[in-house]
Amino acid sequence: MRQTTNKIVMLRPNAFGFNQQTAVNNFFQQQDFRAIKDIQEQALREFDKVVFALKQENINVYTIQDYDIWHTPDSIFPNNWFVSLDKNKLFLCPMFANNRRLERQKFLGYVLEAIGSECLDIYNLSGFEKENKFLEGTGSMVLDRVNRVAFAAISPRCDEEILELFCKKYDFKSIAFTSYQSVDGKRLPIYHTNVMMSIGEQYAIVCLNSIDNETERKNVKKELENLNKEIIEIEENQLNHFAGNVLNIEDNNGNPLMVMSQSAYNILKKEQIEKLSERLKILALDISTIERIGGGSMRCMMAEIFA
Repeated sequence: MRQTTNKIVMLRPNAFGFNQQTAVNNFFQQQDFRAIKDIQEQALREFDKVVFALKQENINVYTIQDYDIWHTPDSIFPNNWFVSLDKNKLFLCPMFANNRRLERQKFLGYVLEAIGSECLDIYNLSGFEKENKFLEGTGSMVLDRVNRVAFAAISPRCDEEILELFCKKYDFKSIAFTSYQSVDGKRLPIYHTNVMMSIGEQYAIVCLNSIDNETERKNVKKELENLNKEIIEIEENQLNHFAGNVLNIEDNNGNPLMVMSQSAYNILKKEQIEKLSERLKILALDISTIERIGGGSMRCMMAEIFA
């Protein structure tokens, strides 16, 4: 199993906007009182520039267009409802918000087309939504695919029981912990692990200070060290600018690339950029509207395909 791929799915939105259903525990989302049409048009401009830039870097981008049936304001973040694993393996995820469950119904056929496998092993745990148990894909889990380790920050969107079912099915070791952010003077769980951590072929970006429990914090660091990853620690202020929500992919020639938002790049320290640049090319793109209103960044917009 490889850690990175040159093929990703991206979903072009039709009704991007502030999602009330997810805002209850995604504290990165911010209300915007501009006209809905203006917000959607700006999100489309940002999205299209990202797709163009990725294709210029020789990345295979399979773009799916959202459409009018059912209101799916978060469809731009497809990595939460499915995970492509190994060859011919697909995991369908139980989702927290009702309007995000609709994405799975609307777009699964297009994802199957992108994977292109005639014989596909699908592991569908969406039934756990009836029990209010969720595991939102590579949002809830940050995977070391080569060493078969799944890091997961337990939250209302990440249930430990479902995590263990995933790990048992696909032979992963689970590393569960809780990661927090400061919200109005309170420490509240971060909704998705991929906001505070990213694992690439040779590095791990992680906000260890967001893990308030000292034992858990030390354990996460030890597990990352055991994977022989170079650890690049970020602070909570950098996390808040999505410096952890980045993705390591590769072009068609196997050259490594890290994709991040411009806000993430701007908040990184010079020495952090230099460390990363020794190993790969950094591609930073402006998606400020998507980040601010959607509460997710570049990693959330890209769902890897391993086929």
